[in-house]
Amino acid sequence: MSKGEMSDFQKAFLAKGTQATLFTQKEFDEALAFAKAEIMAMAIEASKTAVVMEREACAKIISEWEGELDKIEMAKALLERIPEQRQ
Repeated sequence: MSKGEMSDFQKAFLAKGTQATLFTQKEFDEALAFAKAEIMAMAIEASKTAVVMEREACAKIISEWEGELDKIEMAKALLERIPEQRQ
């Protein structure tokens, strides 16, 4: 038995009366790695969606202002659109 893993006796002793399912360190680490990967995948998708939404909003602004403002003024307006998101 490797360090960090419990024997069947230890599992039974600790779970007695609680009806709790116990996991080995390896099982826990595998589940944690899976959960982290799922969270990262969701974060990446959310970021991609946010970028697409921002691009669409900027394109809409440019198309609405076309002919009214020159390119430098449009660029300034877009940069000032959401200043708290700029770094």
